[in-house]
Amino acid sequence: MIVAVVGDSISAGSPLWDPDPVVRATIVSPDERSQWQWWATQAEPSLAFRTRAAYGRRTDEICAFLDDVLEGADMLVVQGGINDVAQGRRVEEAARDLAAMAERGRGAGLPVALADVLPWPRGDARAAREIVRLNDLIHAIDGVIPLPFHAALAQHDHWSDDGDHPSVDGHRLLGGLAARALARDRRRPARDSDRAEAHPDGG
Repeated sequence: MIVAVVGDSISAGSPLWDPDPVVRATIVSPDERSQWQWWATQAEPSLAFRTRAAYGRRTDEICAFLDDVLEGADMLVVQGGINDVAQGRRVEEAARDLAAMAERGRGAGLPVALADVLPWPRGDARAAREIVRLNDLIHAIDGVIPLPFHAALAQHDHWSDDGDHPSVDGHRLLGGLAARALARDRRRPARDSDRAEAHPDGG
């Protein structure tokens, strides 16, 4: 099953990985285990991830990534929001972007999984409040498979080495959660008929 993923540095695999080989070449000691997708595949080998994600991108910028990954996919994972918080963008706007991406995936006939925003150890009190607000808005988006990334990490003390991104072990925790959620909620194999129902005009 091909799982399209769009997101920011969390889904790119920072700090030890990046899906872009040019960016990855700048990492001193790249480690493919620094991806929640890698761990999800170890737990559920039927999952094959196609990722377009980049460091520092807000949700309004992540929207453009959909064109690179949707074609031929069986499922979509949408992740983002922390850079909206970090850059002072209104969380309501970020939530609208995330909902719009989810709607586009559903419009293409795909089940859509939506991740909430991770804790930010290096963030200040304002950021912590805005993450809570944004996650409340994310949790209110209907018609998606929830990926509660925040809760998966918040219960652990040592999931980040740099205070901004998951460590390899943090990615392991997220990957295990994602594998369970995606395997449990994935659709039956009849993808073409599903897409035909979603787009009776063939669009």
